[in-house]
Amino acid sequence: MLNPNPITKTSLAVEVSAASKVYGASNQALLPVDLNIVRGEFVSLLGPSGCGKSTLLKMIAGLITPTSGKVQIRTQEISKDSQSQTPRLSFVFQSPTLMPWADVITNVRLPLDLAGVPKDIGNASADEMLARVGLTDFANALPRALSGGMQMRVSIARALVTKPEILLMDEPFGALDEITRHKLDTDLLDLWEKQSLTIIFVTHSIHEAIYLSNRVVMMAARPGRITEEFNIKESYPRNSDFMVSADFMQYAKLLQLSLQKASLTQ
Repeated sequence: MLNPNPITKTSLAVEVSAASKVYGASNQALLPVDLNIVRGEFVSLLGPSGCGKSTLLKMIAGLITPTSGKVQIRTQEISKDSQSQTPRLSFVFQSPTLMPWADVITNVRLPLDLAGVPKDIGNASADEMLARVGLTDFANALPRALSGGMQMRVSIARALVTKPEILLMDEPFGALDEITRHKLDTDLLDLWEKQSLTIIFVTHSIHEAIYLSNRVVMMAARPGRITEEFNIKESYPRNSDFMVSADFMQYAKLLQLSLQKASLTQ
């Protein structure tokens, strides 16, 4: 069951309070948003292009400063200036963004190198994360030798090497074929459970959002805003049987209708 206990300040991983974003004089990218995320939740942000999903995610990460309102991670307000004070938060972008000249283990070790962690300790942590994403045998390969799905696994391993509590993911599997995408979705759920992560996941896919999430947050565009939220009450672990079940189809119907309404408001 989702959130069987009342939400309290101590149970929150992320608290977004009336956070908005305006670019220039009048380009309202995001209306004031209120969103609470409990520790250990898997929350997906779903909606049409331009609805502010990535803007909201980057505000939570501290990569974008809210025009008004605030974002708090636990009890600490996040901004560009305070980003370095929150080492337990990691971000996975839409593309792997790997260094093409460096081998896999060096790419995974990068956040630790930047933090001044000794190389031998960094290598041990990177090896651990590569094992978790099934890439132990590719530690010394260059990114160009890997498939798109393997490159994204490297990106995820790099995000996990700092042992984050919160993982932010901006449509990381959108460019992959359906089979690879489903495999990575399943592997991500396994990592989420084993590492007790809180995950906020941006996607355009209704099916992916249902399969992964405790909760789906629907957003609409022009200006960006939250319109509805849906609890996905199916228990974990989830598998392909869930994706062909009557319950899954019912969730898909509800989300499709919500997405259609969100798209019509543009």
